[in-house]
Amino acid sequence: MPRFDLPLEELRRYRPELPEPDDFDAFWEKTLLEARQHELDARFEPVDLPLTGVRVLDVTYTGFGGHPVKGWLVLPAGAEGPLPAVVEYIGYGGGRGLPHMHLLWAAAGYAHLVMDTRGQGSGGWAQGDTPDPVGSAPAHPGFMTRGIEDPHDYYYRRLYVDAVRAVEAVRAHPLVDASRVAAIGNSQGGGLALAVGGLVPDLAAIAPDVPFLCDFPRATTLTDRYPYKEIGAYLKARRGGQERVFQTLSYFDCVHFAARGRAPALFSTALEDQTCPPSTVFAAHNAYAGRERSMEVYAFNDHEGGGPYQQGVQLRWLAGHLTG
Repeated sequence: MPRFDLPLEELRRYRPELPEPDDFDAFWEKTLLEARQHELDARFEPVDLPLTGVRVLDVTYTGFGGHPVKGWLVLPAGAEGPLPAVVEYIGYGGGRGLPHMHLLWAAAGYAHLVMDTRGQGSGGWAQGDTPDPVGSAPAHPGFMTRGIEDPHDYYYRRLYVDAVRAVEAVRAHPLVDASRVAAIGNSQGGGLALAVGGLVPDLAAIAPDVPFLCDFPRATTLTDRYPYKEIGAYLKARRGGQERVFQTLSYFDCVHFAARGRAPALFSTALEDQTCPPSTVFAAHNAYAGRERSMEVYAFNDHEGGGPYQQGVQLRWLAGHLTG
């Protein structure tokens, strides 16, 4: 596949001037304050599985709007704690899947919470178990335009809150060391890790891989792949709505959350990625406020990015931040 984005030397300097709402911080402070009016009520139910190396707990906690959110907590068998923890967010269209799909981090000695993604998980690759009980005005099929006319109604407002509460849920487990929690994810999950990094000030580390939800103005005009294309398809039918839509998206652009992140951060991107173009990933990386940030670049990969190679990098990198 030919390169379609900026050359690597320009990517390393790319810093778009993205409009940020004047009330960005106030919006999110109020959003989280409202969410925390509901008790977290984190529950961990044992799951009987023929797995000898790990112990699995079925997690339920209270997310946005008091809605129950599901997850898996996978623990090393026989662990007594306190354990460092990895909170993982799932890519677009996927849910938490089945417990045996998530064994890597427990095998490395971490408590591993996998957050289910509300309303998603029917795309055929990882089932979900968390409904999204909130309706929306007419939207293009998918999740990108649900409630997009108003930031208070936008789907990702609910999902970002769920992601923050997932960190609070894992910290509520008695085997977890609350001071050693990292947020990771791939694609949509990487965007959620970035958002959480900007909203939770005391994370030990974040590791967003080929993150989605970054630099919306460029992403929606550079690539014709879904999910970003959902926004263009919506505006194709709603001529004249561009200003209002991008005003909403500005509250959810992970470049703005990156500018507030402080935890050590390990990014990754792929130079042939037409789903989450590398310039949009570098926009978040280059805006990142934390003193420690790094980028793994996969020169000849599309949206699969580094895959298991990047997991190997993460294993070594997180060991230095969570267990060192």
